[in-house]
Amino acid sequence: MPDSVKYDYDYIIVGSGFGGSASALRLAEKGYKVLIIEKGKWLTAKDFPKRNWNLKRWLWLPSLKFHGLFKITFFRHVATLTGVGVGGGSLVYANTLPVPTRKFFQSESWAHLADWETELNPFYETALYMMGAQINPKLSAGDHALQQVARQINKEQHFSATNVAVFFGEPNVEVEDPYFNGAGPRRSGCNFCGGCMVGCRYNAKNTLDKNYLYFAQKKGVKIKAEALVYDVIPLKEKDGSSGYTVKWKSSTRFMKMKGQLTCRGIVFAGGALGTTKLLLELKKTSLPDISERIGMDVRTNSESLMGITVADKKTNFSEGVAISSILHTDENSHIEPVRYPAGSGFWRILMSPLVHGNNAFARLFKIFGNIIRHPLINFKTFFVDDWAKRTQILLFMQTINSTLRFSKGFFGMKTALMKGTRPTSFIPEARQLAEKFAAIVKGKTTALLTETMLGIPTTAHILGGAVMGANINEGVIDRDNRVFGYQNMYICDGSAVSANPGVNPSLTILAISERAMSKIPPKENLQV
Repeated sequence: MPDSVKYDYDYIIVGSGFGGSASALRLAEKGYKVLIIEKGKWLTAKDFPKRNWNLKRWLWLPSLKFHGLFKITFFRHVATLTGVGVGGGSLVYANTLPVPTRKFFQSESWAHLADWETELNPFYETALYMMGAQINPKLSAGDHALQQVARQINKEQHFSATNVAVFFGEPNVEVEDPYFNGAGPRRSGCNFCGGCMVGCRYNAKNTLDKNYLYFAQKKGVKIKAEALVYDVIPLKEKDGSSGYTVKWKSSTRFMKMKGQLTCRGIVFAGGALGTTKLLLELKKTSLPDISERIGMDVRTNSESLMGITVADKKTNFSEGVAISSILHTDENSHIEPVRYPAGSGFWRILMSPLVHGNNAFARLFKIFGNIIRHPLINFKTFFVDDWAKRTQILLFMQTINSTLRFSKGFFGMKTALMKGTRPTSFIPEARQLAEKFAAIVKGKTTALLTETMLGIPTTAHILGGAVMGANINEGVIDRDNRVFGYQNMYICDGSAVSANPGVNPSLTILAISERAMSKIPPKENLQV
């Protein structure tokens, strides 16, 4: 690379979530000049909603001037829940940091590329340290009920508190940095309000701006928020070996501001949806040598979301961190209680009785039948005084594989079934566990209308779309996250996860990104 080339930045990172934040810090530590471009806003505690009824502060719908931290996207086969803003998914995720089981590392989709359990182990340890993970010290009403379910199915030894990224100091008391020998920001102890997924307003949740991004900025990393990257163009050589021009436009203003910057290398870290959508578009224009497999091998954690609502006003399911315990029901499956803070009842308008059926007409018939047979309990369930307090959400996940394909559609991306069975929320084991839970707490089982009526499962863990392969015909990136066909181009986010972890994937995204960045030499070692 000729030393006469002058770049605005050595690396531009598209997205500030788990992969983007880890990449930024490690590149800066190696002496590179780094810029992060993030489409969401730079939000602080005062910007977070107290409840999810505050749609303008909660949802990301820029066409309506809603510039919140949470985005819902509907496709034919799945509905996705993702985070938006500086810090990406860490702003809204449920804090849990599990290491997947051996089955994930040995999945045939990527096991031939490396001994992943051995390779990633030190990077999992680094990520756990950076995120300040520790065991949740407090079980509440939903956890105790799930523990009773565990006893009923003879699985109590497989029930435990979760490992979470939360500071459990004295509630609401601010102290000096407890994680990095005083070098990090001041923190406050968790007050167990249940508000993790609408944005922690009490400085207790270990979001990326408290660790990776915090130290990246200290190392000189710049962050450009409210900017959407729409084009990446190789400068001289078509393989990008001479660098790239990155074009961006405002993501929040009606009158779109635009700009462009040059860089030596680029890291795509916009998540499975953002990265895949952008690269599908650029393959048709400025990056034609992207693998034909872009958009393929999209996975979910085979999830089912259910709600258990009680009428008893003494019951409070909102107390605790977002996910405070976990029950492993077999080698493929587990279930977790999920909570929102008191007053956060937005989801109630989308709930219906939990029913299964082979088609929409059968399920509609069952819904009306349930309402007619149990009018009082359905009325009480829908009009309960505080939905978040009286409703325990249950998240059931599996490691069973099925894959989708994203492609360009008239209104953006569309999905098609690629391999395996179509994703479904109608999982008999999930329903059975929900019914056992409901019997214990004397509650009513419910589910989202999109699941009961349309048969579309909901996931907060959309993965793949730019997966690893031995060559360009097998994947979009190699085992070190380098994009086939281009130089100094990486993908470090959920789209690069090449198997189904079956658990919350944030820690895995961090570990894979940490490993990828460890392969990049320090700037001083570059041959120019």
